[in-house]
Amino acid sequence: MDSLFVSLLKDHDFRGLFLADSASQAGTQILVLALPLVAVSALHASEFEVGALAACQTLAFVVIGLPAGAIVDRLGKRAVMVVSDWARALALASVPVAWWLDGLTIHQLYAVALVLGVFTVFFDAAYQSYLPHLVGRERLVEGNSALEGVRTVAQLGGPGAGGYLIQFLTAPFALVVTVAGFAWSALCLATIRKPEARQERRRGHLGREIGEGVRFVLGHRLLRRVAGCAATANLFATMAQPPILLLLARDLALAPGTIGLLMAAGGLGGVTGALANRRIAARFGQGPTIWLAIGLPAPLMFLVPWVEADWRLGLFVVFEFFFGAGAVVFNVTQLSFRQAITPEPLLGRMNATIRFLVWGTMPLGGLLGGALSAAIGVRNTLLVAASGACLAFLWVVTSPMRSMRELPVSSHTRL
Repeated sequence: MDSLFVSLLKDHDFRGLFLADSASQAGTQILVLALPLVAVSALHASEFEVGALAACQTLAFVVIGLPAGAIVDRLGKRAVMVVSDWARALALASVPVAWWLDGLTIHQLYAVALVLGVFTVFFDAAYQSYLPHLVGRERLVEGNSALEGVRTVAQLGGPGAGGYLIQFLTAPFALVVTVAGFAWSALCLATIRKPEARQERRRGHLGREIGEGVRFVLGHRLLRRVAGCAATANLFATMAQPPILLLLARDLALAPGTIGLLMAAGGLGGVTGALANRRIAARFGQGPTIWLAIGLPAPLMFLVPWVEADWRLGLFVVFEFFFGAGAVVFNVTQLSFRQAITPEPLLGRMNATIRFLVWGTMPLGGLLGGALSAAIGVRNTLLVAASGACLAFLWVVTSPMRSMRELPVSSHTRL
């Protein structure tokens, strides 16, 4: 194990963030299966309703993504994360309660998904801006690799565990585990001792501050390419989510535990990507690593429409594994670059702007996935999504990043 990684885990404050993220990610991976399976199995939702639910989970990134970054830059980032964890826990807790009282509806699931999205926007903008404060810019790659490792380990074990929890507890009550994960995350964050730098009291117009973040991202020739690449990849990956779930759960009638085990292949790929990330970047350079991590796995999505409930389930495992590996390598490399290139006072707004651009395509992807599944079938929709996913890498491969071994960093941390 990398000595720098070990030294990070020995740091009390980083360990608090690491444990908080571990709990939150484990709960979130159960949520990936549980919330849509509540709709499919418990409420017998239609294809469009499943797509609409996926859209609700990410709609907040379009509606409040930009102001969230400016607000986070004005407030204490740890406090924002703690409040976001508790809010998500309370919203999710309403689902098993309503189910127990025989009052759960698809409209409540939409509302819960919207609330989860709102506070995930704030949590993510704060968390990605908080890491440089805890570890310093010289250790960003190690810090991001550690936290990406948490996410991928959760992906590895979470869907399988979540699938069996859903199978034995039913999907609504499996959400209780996710509620506990968010609550534990909040408690771990509360143990961090390192004080944040006092924020300058800003009395300027919020819209002006939002504009500064947007101009910084769109005016940076490399950041806007990274954002375009990720936005395109997310659009078509999200388009694939409703038909994948409908294919496995409805058309192939697989048990929730089996679906969870199949999706765990993505986590195994992610762990592999996290372990190999440093060597890949050293071998190919940072710029090529970004576009290779997106471009090479994309054609494997064409395997998914051919999946059947026999040996061809292996095609889905291959797709999940390499997509998981590529996603982690891409995320670690581009996130570390974004954090290193951005002056500290703009970190929250930069992350929120990127999230707005990158996640803003996901509600559209979810709606398209549901609508197309109803119109042309789940397998044909997957072919459309695969075709689009193969285009995402062009944003980077047609830019100066194509051959950059070392990406630039900010020469200053204050504006």
